[in-house]
Amino acid sequence: MIIRVNMDVIPTLTLLASQVWPKTSKEELQQEISETIEDSSKGMYFVYLEGKDAIGFAQCSLRTDYVEGSTTSPVAYLESMYVNPAYRGQGKGRELVVECEKWAKEMGCAEFASDCYMDGDFESKKAFHEALGFKEVNRIVCYIKPLA
Repeated sequence: MIIRVNMDVIPTLTLLASQVWPKTSKEELQQEISETIEDSSKGMYFVYLEGKDAIGFAQCSLRTDYVEGSTTSPVAYLESMYVNPAYRGQGKGRELVVECEKWAKEMGCAEFASDCYMDGDFESKKAFHEALGFKEVNRIVCYIKPLA
């Protein structure tokens, strides 16, 4: 069962989110989640419950700035998602994304976007996105140089 996160679910979601952002304190994660829940026009979190166990989540937002490849505004954006490794490959991630898409339509969006880092797990992330119907629109490499 997938639920929209409310204040009662924040502790559970925080534990899941700490799997994605282990260097971020639980307090910071709770604050960010709380702010989103308080103003759902910014975004929404969904949690996947398997019985009483929370096994995954998805975070989507509304972006009004330029979104690569988009032609409308606002654009719904899949900001993050996580599925417990024991439950991967069973369609749980797809179900979470479908809930995000439903929310995006409720918010008046005509497009749904996402991105992923070109890291060691890039190929599986790319395959996941493509299996959900996302089309790659661009690749960028970002640089930074310290100023002396």
